[in-house]
Parts: sequence; structure tokens; C-alpha cells
Amino acid sequence: MEIDRKLFNEKADLLKLIAHPIRLCILKGLIENGENNVSFMQSCLDVPQSTVSQHLAKLRTAGIIEDNRRGNEVYYKIKDDEVINIIKLLFNEN
Repeated sequence: MEIDRKLFNEKADLLKLIAHPIRLCILKGLIENGENNVSFMQSCLDVPQSTVSQHLAKLRTAGIIEDNRRGNEVYYKIKDDEVINIIKLLFNEN
């Protein structure tokens, strides 16, 4: 059996990125509630808005979520179906 090291590294990097409790909570919330803004997420997570924004930036940079500006507010949603499947599997929601 030949191992595709690049593929394994990519999957490991994805798991490392979503493994943080706040990012897991953000992603689970986006799956359950659909598109949301930082203020909504901040109030649900009970952490400072700057903390939520930092985690959203990491997820956005990785291509896991995308944003949509509406006036003064930015709404986020998950754009990576693989991540949706992983989160649902972790929380037994398949």
C-alpha cells in the first residue's frame, strides 16, 4: 500500500484547524443556524467579538467559510461540504 503523503498532510491540517473548541462551536452553529454574523456568534459563544473574528479569519483563510457583506454587517457560512460532514459525524448528526 502506497501512502499519499500530501493527501494525509492536507487532511491532518484540516483536522488541526477545526479542532479548536471555539472553531468547532462556530462551525456547528453555522450548520444548525445557517448564515450568521459575528455579533450573533459572539453572544452564543460568550467570548469577545475580537476572539470570534480571529477564529473566523482562520477559517476563511483556509477556505472553509465564506463571507457576504450586507450593509455594515458581514455574514458567514460554511462552503466546504467535507467540513460539514466531519462536524455532523463528530456530533452524531448524520
